[in-house]
Formats: sequence, C-alpha cells, structure tokens
Amino acid sequence: MEITQLGHSAVLVETAGLRVLVDPGAFSDSWHGLTDLDAILVTHLHPDHADPAKLPDLVSANPDARVLVEPGVIDAVDLKGRGEGLNADTSVKIGSLTISAVGGRHAVIHRDIPMIGNVGLVLESEGEPTLFHPGDSLATAPAGVDIVAVPVMGPWAAMKETVDFVRDVDAPKGFLIHDGLVNERGWNLLNTQIGNLAPTALEDHRDQQPWIV
Repeated sequence: MEITQLGHSAVLVETAGLRVLVDPGAFSDSWHGLTDLDAILVTHLHPDHADPAKLPDLVSANPDARVLVEPGVIDAVDLKGRGEGLNADTSVKIGSLTISAVGGRHAVIHRDIPMIGNVGLVLESEGEPTLFHPGDSLATAPAGVDIVAVPVMGPWAAMKETVDFVRDVDAPKGFLIHDGLVNERGWNLLNTQIGNLAPTALEDHRDQQPWIV
C-alpha cells in the first residue's frame, strides 16, 4: 500500500493495483488534476471533503473511476450522474479491494445544527494493510485496522475524544488528517499529545511524498 496525504482530509491510496482518492475537499488543491483514478470516495457532503467547485472536474477527468459517496453527497455536488450512494454497513468490491462503509452519522457540531450523514471508510485487500478513514466521526472503531487516519481539528472535535478514538481503533500506525485549520505549533502539540496518550505510532507525511506501508 502506498499512501499520499494531499492536504486536510484528502488522501490518495494506491493498493491492490488501484488508485483511490478519498475526500477531495476545498481545503486542499493538491488533488486537482489527478487522473488514472479507479475510485473517488467521499465520506460526507461538507465542502472541505467534497469540493463543489472542483470535484465535478475531477470526476470528468477520471471517466473510468467509480464515484462512491455518502448518499447525501449526490444531491449536494454535481457528480456528472455517476455518484453511487454508499450506505453505512455496506461494502463494495473493486477488483480485489473491498471498501466498507461504517458509522453513518457526522459528529455533533452543535445541537442546533442539523445532523448529516457520514461514512467512515475501511479499505482492505488480501496481503495489504487495512486503512481506516473515518471522515468526520469518531464514533466507530472497526476491528483489524493497520493504519488509521486521525481527524484532529474541527468545530466538532476535542482532543480527549480523539485520543479515545485512537485507543479504540488500536491500529499500529496512523497519521493526522483534518488539519487544514491547524498551524504548525498546534499540529506539533496535537501530534505529540495524541502520540503520547495512545498506542498508535503517528507518522508525519505532510510533505505529500508517497508513504509505502
């Protein structure tokens, strides 16, 4: 498996002979212009995960890619008629890769803000590490995860909950995502504290160089 962090929650995963992009949102532009994708995955409809301005161009530039999204995204973003709803507790196979959706609801931002859907995504194939990208929810901890993407900053997030999430997932390795609003000082503090309090070894790949796992 090869993982490339492309900013905020956008992650390019190359595994099982496939190129899969997760959460191409508006807080990053490093995914603009990507081609040869086999799948585009979106955890939920917020624009920092599904950029309504640029995602349609990405879909058009990748005519053979499966576009698998939390169902609410289909009405929020122009997916060129190719969006396939991915409900919680379902899975899809692309070649030898299984993509499983878990959870179902976005974390609570405030009681007065309507809840929306969110699916965490588990990517697994035989002989490769299993990756979990939770989107914007810390409520689900699937078993057997080798690498966890850890959301660290948002209007719904608190470090105490993040630490418990990382402990519950109990993956050997991880990396921070959802950091588009975090400055360098804050990122270092969060990475250090979560790393000290949870068993997962956190790696820093913000240089956007491929990480071979």
